[in-house]
Amino acid sequence: MTLQDLQKLFPDATEFTWHQHPYGGGWVENTAYVEDSAYVGPDAVVYGNAWVYGNARVYGNARVSEDARVSEDAWVYGNALVYGNACVFGNAWVYGNACVFGNACVFGNARVSGNAWVYGNACVFGNAKVSSTCIP
Repeated sequence: MTLQDLQKLFPDATEFTWHQHPYGGGWVENTAYVEDSAYVGPDAVVYGNAWVYGNARVYGNARVSEDARVSEDAWVYGNALVYGNACVFGNAWVYGNACVFGNACVFGNARVSGNAWVYGNACVFGNAKVSSTCIP
């Protein structure tokens, strides 16, 4: 994603208020924190006061924003959104068109996928799977 592509999403974005992450090339607003060890793919965006750290991966068209935290070995990818005060950590995956927001947490080996929403004060953990489609 180029700066011009980013400006389609965030019209006020400039090279002074955003930067490309060295590991993956995704865009990070200067108000957000992303450790060098974390991966932010070329089309992913981290903004607001979000934190991505450890070996976490954010890629595809995924977005992490507001005060959300993604850490340890967690993956957020596809068109997934993680925002608010939400946290995703451990070996958890959030993907597809899934949204995790509010004060929700996804951790352990949990998977949230499809068009599923996890929000409020919900916690998905262990080996749980939440999806908008049935998986036999």
